[in-house]
Amino acid sequence: MLIKTRGIVFKAKKYSETSVIADVFTEEKGLRSYLVSGVRTQRPTVSAGLLQPMALVDLVAYHHDDRDLTRLKEIRALHVYQSIPFDIRKSAVGVFMVEVARNTVRGHEAQPDFFGFLLDNFIFLDETTRPVANLHLHFLLHLTEFLGFLPGGVFCEATPFFDLQEGVFSAEKPWHHHWLSEVASGKFHQLLQLEKERCHEVVFNREERKLFLKNLLDFYRLHIENFPPVHSHEVLEEVLG
Repeated sequence: MLIKTRGIVFKAKKYSETSVIADVFTEEKGLRSYLVSGVRTQRPTVSAGLLQPMALVDLVAYHHDDRDLTRLKEIRALHVYQSIPFDIRKSAVGVFMVEVARNTVRGHEAQPDFFGFLLDNFIFLDETTRPVANLHLHFLLHLTEFLGFLPGGVFCEATPFFDLQEGVFSAEKPWHHHWLSEVASGKFHQLLQLEKERCHEVVFNREERKLFLKNLLDFYRLHIENFPPVHSHEVLEEVLG
C-alpha cells in the first residue's frame, strides 16, 4: 500500500551505484528505511539535498508492516532551509539535534507528538533571529518528556540540587557523583521553564555551557540503556564558544 507522510531525514548511506538507503522518521509510521533509486547519477531523479540529515520532506512511500526496507515513490521538500546551511552556529546545533534524535527514536510506531516536537525545533532553528547558543540545551531537556524521564520536582531553597541519577531536585547533595551544583541546578530549572524563544536569556560562559552539556549527556546515559556516544557536540562546543 502507499502512504503519504511528512518526514525528517536522519541519515542516508550508499546502497548501489545509483541508489541510497535513507532512514526517515515519519509522522505516520515512525522510523523507517527507504530505498531511493536514481540519486547518484549524472541526471538524478531525486535531489541528493532531499536526503541530507535534517532535511524536512513530504513523501509517498510503499509500506508493508512486515518489511524493514521499502521503496520511496515520491519525495519533495516540506521546508527549504533558508539560514541553517549558511550559518555555522545554526548548522552545528542542527547536526547535534539530529544526531541525538537518531540515537533516541525507537520502533516503527507512529509518534506524532515526538515528530511535531522535532519538526518545530528544526524550523525554529532555521527561522529564528535570536541567539542559538542555548538551543541545544533546551532541546535536550524538553526532549526528555517524549523519552519518559522528564525531570521532576522544582528548584527552590528547600531542594537546590538536581540529582541526575534519580531525575529530581533534591534537598541534599546525593551520595553519588551524578548531581548538579546549586548554580547549575538553577539554570537547569530556568531552561525547563522557559520557551525555546527565550532560552538565550539563561547566561552561561564557555566553560559553564560545556560542562552543562556534558552533564545533560550524562543524564541521558543514566536513563537510556545503551545510549551511544554523541560526537557532534565537539564541533558544537567549538563554534558556539
